[in-house]
Amino acid sequence: AKVCTYLADTGINILDISQTIVSGYFNMMMIVDLSNSTSGFDDVNNELDKLGNEIGVVIKCQREEI
Repeated sequence: AKVCTYLADTGINILDISQTIVSGYFNMMMIVDLSNSTSGFDDVNNELDKLGNEIGVVIKCQREEI
């Protein structure tokens, strides 16, 4: 919930979410749109990394081009 709240507060639109268990680990993939965001990719990446540390999860971001 904290991740979705951060995204909403930053103006990031969630386009799609998928969830699965891989080797016993919960995985969630979100496709998001930053075009209306108040923050750039690098700032969002850094803030989500901090948020992940706070809630005990690993959050990885990558650009669509990758």
